[in-house]
Amino acid sequence: MMPIATITPIDAKRAISAGATLVDIRDPDEHARERIPGAVNIPLARVGDVSTAAGPIIFHCKSGMRTGTAAQALADAAHGRPCYILEGGMDAWKKAGAATQIDHKQPITVMRQVQLVTGSLVLLGTVLSLTVAPAFMALPAFIGAGLMFAGATGWCGMATLLSTLPRNRRAPMA
Repeated sequence: MMPIATITPIDAKRAISAGATLVDIRDPDEHARERIPGAVNIPLARVGDVSTAAGPIIFHCKSGMRTGTAAQALADAAHGRPCYILEGGMDAWKKAGAATQIDHKQPITVMRQVQLVTGSLVLLGTVLSLTVAPAFMALPAFIGAGLMFAGATGWCGMATLLSTLPRNRRAPMA
């Protein structure tokens, strides 16, 4: 099958004005925090739901990395309709001077929360192992093992735990 073509932010704006559907494949928490106006949020895991979109489809993520990696799945989900990947994702969209909507009331993404908590625990365990007792090195080792497990399986226990916090259970904004 032919690879999915990319489209610049300027050309994407024109296509959207002409009736193309902009589909944000990021997770709902990412979309709720910042989004391109008018974009429909269909996370990559549910990209098959895109069949309800009308006209050409333009897929986007934050940087273009996820859409590039999933290009074949995105093309398959379009079922032969014209589809494109927004070159450089939302980052390029903003760099081109196009507007996004930011909802500062939404929490930062769960993955950023995981990075903050993980980094803090590794730093804490390292400092405690150097200043209090070497046994505290078990904390960064445990965190490292958890990260390796998350990378190998695609399931992150810390992300699951953080997503249950009341602030992260807010209903995403449309």
